[in-house]
Amino acid sequence: MAGLIKSHLDVDVHKKAFEAAMSIFALSRSFPREETYSLTDQIRRASRSVCGNFAEA
Repeated sequence: MAGLIKSHLDVDVHKKAFEAAMSIFALSRSFPREETYSLTDQIRRASRSVCGNFAEA
């Protein structure tokens, strides 16, 4: 039976959210150094929370 979902890791939405989070992390490396502990940190945490919230649901 193709397409059997055994965990949240098998769902396309989770895979795409994870890929987006990794892209956001890579892009945020180019942000100004003075933003490291405010804007950059907040954006990184928000992008990771999508995967976490999906897994929790």
